[in-house]
Amino acid sequence: MATQLLHLIAASAVLAAAALPAAAQGTGYPNKTVTMIVPAAAGGTTDIAARMLAEPLGKALGQTVVVDNRSGASGNLAAVAVKRAEADGYTLLMQYSGYHVITPHVSRQPAQWSTADFRPVANVLSAPQVIVVRDGLPVKTMAELIAYAKANPGKLTYGSSGNGSLQHVTGAMLEQQAGIQMTHVPYKGTAPTLQDLLGGQIDLTFGTPPPFMPHIQSGKLRALAVTGKARLGSLPSVPTATEAGLPRLDASSWFGVFVPAKTPQPVVDRLSSEIAKILATPAFEQKAAEQGAKADFMNPQQFADFTSGEYTRWSQVVKTSKIEAD
Repeated sequence: MATQLLHLIAASAVLAAAALPAAAQGTGYPNKTVTMIVPAAAGGTTDIAARMLAEPLGKALGQTVVVDNRSGASGNLAAVAVKRAEADGYTLLMQYSGYHVITPHVSRQPAQWSTADFRPVANVLSAPQVIVVRDGLPVKTMAELIAYAKANPGKLTYGSSGNGSLQHVTGAMLEQQAGIQMTHVPYKGTAPTLQDLLGGQIDLTFGTPPPFMPHIQSGKLRALAVTGKARLGSLPSVPTATEAGLPRLDASSWFGVFVPAKTPQPVVDRLSSEIAKILATPAFEQKAAEQGAKADFMNPQQFADFTSGEYTRWSQVVKTSKIEAD
């Protein structure tokens, strides 16, 4: 009888172990390719952040980290894919702040995911937005842009990464604070927005500096202001929004790694630890600075607290700016 009982207990333990993700069984995480899903097209800051991290993270983990771009639906395609993935540490989400803490407040569609569906791992980059206009637009300062917009109501077109994105909200904030009217044109990420801006199909956009820097330096785009609290070292001649007469136009972005909610703590800790080491290297810090961004590590608890506060803050901004999905 005792022997049979021991056999039953042993069998139960085997079945229970089989039900756990491989990473939780202590079989050696990771032992296969890791996929980092990006909710935007290649070329935008979210994609740049993912690619800056993927190679060194792969070396640290001893496995390849593949970047998988899944743009569209204001970040929903990528978020749902990660939400539904097995919680074993092999599917990561490089999330953009606008999709994580703004889009949920403006979407008219039934929610397909919530912040509770993910575990924060680490923040990677933080960056202010820069307001850029096409070279052919006859304005060189924010004052001239505002004057032009007032003289041509609704004529100025601004692109964004989609309805409810941070760029969309920033455009609405600018309209409200400057007393102007523009036309919003949503895209499926920064890359297609940039393509049409360079092509003259739209007049301006807002976004984190990395994808715009080469075109600002070449003169194809003109930077009018930075929405953060301080000027950028990479764009020292570009004033802050406050200096340009818009002290309440404060809108910065962050880009961080999340995993499905039930991912085991040891896996989260391993990922966070390796990311912390990478972000502390001079090479990563320099590359971020060159892009107009900042390596800004937060551990899982710090990142969870931060994103919770951001969710609340942007809820109030959306209400004040009267943002609605188009």
